Amino acid sequence: MKAPWAFQWAFQWAFQWALLLALVVLGQPARAAAVAKASTAKASLVERVVSPGGIEVWLVRDAKNPIIALDWSFRGGAATDPIDRLGLAAMAAGLLDEGAAELDSAAFQDRLADHSVGLAFNASRDWFSGALLTLRENRQEAFTLARLALTAPRFDADAVARIRGQLQVAVRREEADPVTVAYHALARQLFPDHPYGRPLRGTTDTLAAITIGDLRGFAARRLARNGLLVTAAGDIDPAELAAAVDWIFGALPAEPAPAAYPDALPNALPSADLRPVAVPWPGPQSLFVQAGAGIPPGDPDWPAALLLSHILGGEGLESRLAEAVRTRRGLSYDVQCNLQSYARADLFIVTGSTANATVGQALGLVRHTLAEVAAHGVTARELRDAQTYLTGSFPLQFTNDRAIAALLLDIRRDGYPAGFLDHRDALLRRVTLADIRRVAARLLRPDAMATVVVGGATGPLR
Repeated sequence: MKAPWAFQWAFQWAFQWALLLALVVLGQPARAAAVAKASTAKASLVERVVSPGGIEVWLVRDAKNPIIALDWSFRGGAATDPIDRLGLAAMAAGLLDEGAAELDSAAFQDRLADHSVGLAFNASRDWFSGALLTLRENRQEAFTLARLALTAPRFDADAVARIRGQLQVAVRREEADPVTVAYHALARQLFPDHPYGRPLRGTTDTLAAITIGDLRGFAARRLARNGLLVTAAGDIDPAELAAAVDWIFGALPAEPAPAAYPDALPNALPSADLRPVAVPWPGPQSLFVQAGAGIPPGDPDWPAALLLSHILGGEGLESRLAEAVRTRRGLSYDVQCNLQSYARADLFIVTGSTANATVGQALGLVRHTLAEVAAHGVTARELRDAQTYLTGSFPLQFTNDRAIAALLLDIRRDGYPAGFLDHRDALLRRVTLADIRRVAARLLRPDAMATVVVGGATGPLR
């Protein structure tokens, strides 16, 4: 669900989260067990709450610990940045908790710390998001601070200069990181004339060009109730939650500014654009990243695609790709694959690394493995093991209220209904070998995959 190059949070949570996280950890085993039990029960795990103002929230109630987590997303993230102001959404995300209304940055941060409130914002390609974590006893203060950050951000000159500098340092670090370099090169190759092909955090030059007026304009255009998605978990009842979301978001404008951008379909790229891209990099190893057209969430073939992706390159060393590239030939420590979805594109991604002299051989083995599975499918044992793993490990994602609210938000952004969690395991268990073979033929097309290699690879790359 999440892009490898779409960095999740612009800045880390502040130190005041220590108390909250300590309380969260205490409830982990019981909470995970409750989720596992709920998945087999008739009652839905997720409650749909609609506020008097018409804001829908998905809620998982949990009164075991006095903690409330609230997550939300507005449509339109970094993909809406003007080309000469790349990084605008990321900079706005870094600044919303740097002062609001009559509170300057220091005063706002002091209020968060004094009440053990965690508040952070993030810009991804398609979404501008926020997250709030609070003790129940401090909920009203937490809700008020979130409201102020969204409706009355200050964008003071000193805070803007400081966050701009931090982002510029982060951009320079990314330029020195071969993994980030690889994903940026892949994005440019897949989406050469689309916002998805541009760096999410911008460049040092585009960050330098962003003004306080630009930041205020972004907040005014993007932060609106229509298209807002909200999720919650923890010790709060539906009536309280409904009042809280109206208090936090009710003063925002009803409609955001238009933020249309074109579809981006990797499978429509001409073959000339899919020639391997080599990025020179010092060192004895090369990193490779490959991507082709994926399958969108909500597609009837998504459960089979998820299982197939795990069989090919999921966690552990028993996947098809790990067996072919690592176990039999020792060319790579690990090879992985995953499905990635954006609002305007869906990808199937393979990643790995190997010695410079064996890049071509490793890529050939990946290509052969994908073609073999596309032609012949997988074994009954592989399917059974993948189903067991993906159903058995899923409740572990519900270890705390923060994780639950975040996962619910991912599910909402992917367009699933509120009852998805109640039926996810059944959807996976219903997948047959024939389904896997059909989806493999649809998804695995080695000739239609873009390839980027970062390193000192020698010899041909195909």
